[in-house]
Amino acid sequence: MNRALQTTGRTGAAFAALAVLLSALWMGASIGETSIPFSTVAQTVANRLWNAGYPLEPIDEGIVWSYRLSRSVIAASCGAALALSGVVLQSLLRNPLADPYLLGISAGASTGAVSVAILGVGAGYLTLPIGAFIGAILAFALVSVLALKAGRGTAAIILAGVAGSQLFNALTSFIVTKAATAEQARGIMFWLLGNLSGVRWPDAWLAVPAALLGLVVCIWHARALDAFTFGSESAASLGISVRRTYFVLVGVSAMMTAAMVSIVGSIGFVGLVIPHAARMLVGVRHGILLPASALIGAVFMIIADILSRTIITGQVLPIGVITALVGAPAFALILAQRRERA
Repeated sequence: MNRALQTTGRTGAAFAALAVLLSALWMGASIGETSIPFSTVAQTVANRLWNAGYPLEPIDEGIVWSYRLSRSVIAASCGAALALSGVVLQSLLRNPLADPYLLGISAGASTGAVSVAILGVGAGYLTLPIGAFIGAILAFALVSVLALKAGRGTAAIILAGVAGSQLFNALTSFIVTKAATAEQARGIMFWLLGNLSGVRWPDAWLAVPAALLGLVVCIWHARALDAFTFGSESAASLGISVRRTYFVLVGVSAMMTAAMVSIVGSIGFVGLVIPHAARMLVGVRHGILLPASALIGAVFMIIADILSRTIITGQVLPIGVITALVGAPAFALILAQRRERA
């Protein structure tokens, strides 16, 4: 009886989460500088997916399908992936301030992507996502070495992350200044702030599978992440393969971050703030925390994208600006709370 109730509850929660996500996507496709009715959005999707034959204005249908809905889908994938990466890194490192942005993983991914795009690293054999993945792994390795040299604790890993971020950001700026044309430099600098303006449906073929694969792998290791809450020694005593789990989950986090950076650029604070918000709502058990963080991250990024398109009339802000405006005060609040507890 209890097992049946639990199954029913999980099914209901899954349907509720799906409804929330679809509602957010619906809003993202409808709200903009020119508002489009919700019914038009539904009819556009029906026409495109099932050839429903609803008579619609070609301009409205093009805006919904080719511009806003593709942006919203990729924004949701990006938010979910970054939030999952934040949960994993905070759990493995036992550090509430860890996230791909602060640990330099995003900066390393940016350097890797720019190296492939401008310098031609890989002689055509490396794609932008692969270059970003290599850069992300190198950045995390560097930060880990610096943190081990500096000692244990929150301050060490954060300071190492800041140092790594500055180094890779400097390398990116050097590459752009040295080798990029003026047009390339303008595009890359705007992209580095987090930009969804150029994304279209082909980008979703990378963003959506990367986020879904990351979610599946992370949920598969939810029990291991619960064990890491008490430290790696406790995890080992419970039969968890610490080294394998560490490499798999760090690799998946780097993969998700690299995929999103290669599409939309470096977006900060999502991986830091969203996991804390999710813990406040659902608790710390990773079986629930991981999907909740993915959902909240997806909805948050869709809302941030809407704001980036509407907050200034006639102008689209980089989405990284919106996330920083929310994330920076939240980061300060987290630091203040930790100081009060100390």
